[in-house]
Amino acid sequence: MSFATCGPDGPQVRIVLAKDLLGSGITFFTNLESAKARDLDESPRAAAVFAWLPLHRQVRFRGPVVELSRAESGAYFATRPRGSQIGAWASPQSHPIATREELLAQVAEIERRFPEESEIPLPDHWGGYRILPIAMEFWQGQPSRLHDRLRFDACVDDAQLDDPSGWTLTRLAP
Repeated sequence: MSFATCGPDGPQVRIVLAKDLLGSGITFFTNLESAKARDLDESPRAAAVFAWLPLHRQVRFRGPVVELSRAESGAYFATRPRGSQIGAWASPQSHPIATREELLAQVAEIERRFPEESEIPLPDHWGGYRILPIAMEFWQGQPSRLHDRLRFDACVDDAQLDDPSGWTLTRLAP
């Protein structure tokens, strides 16, 4: 999904892997020292889009973002391929590096630290987030450009962000 945050340097958009779509929100995982994590520390709100362009459809949503528990992050981390686990340890995501060789040397160091037969633990700097949608828009493109747009807004107060009492539906003009 395309994932947007806003931090001290302004808005940033990037693609992230949406891992779960639950009743309470959409989860993704990342380095907790990355640019997106720093943005979320500054302003824990985000927007995202799933786009299926050949089908002329997209779903947009926005809302507050909460960090997942270490247990939830660890459970997912344990299912990742070994190379992805090593990469999570080795990469200082979003931070400058001098050369690719520097990154590959760090990968080699992590591979030595965790031999093939050993379990790779969850790094302290890695975890997950859940976006708690408070607004969702469903868009269906039309050849006439008179697209169908339906927005659902959660009926919530700040104490109930993860459990809306209902949703209001608004049809939007294209």
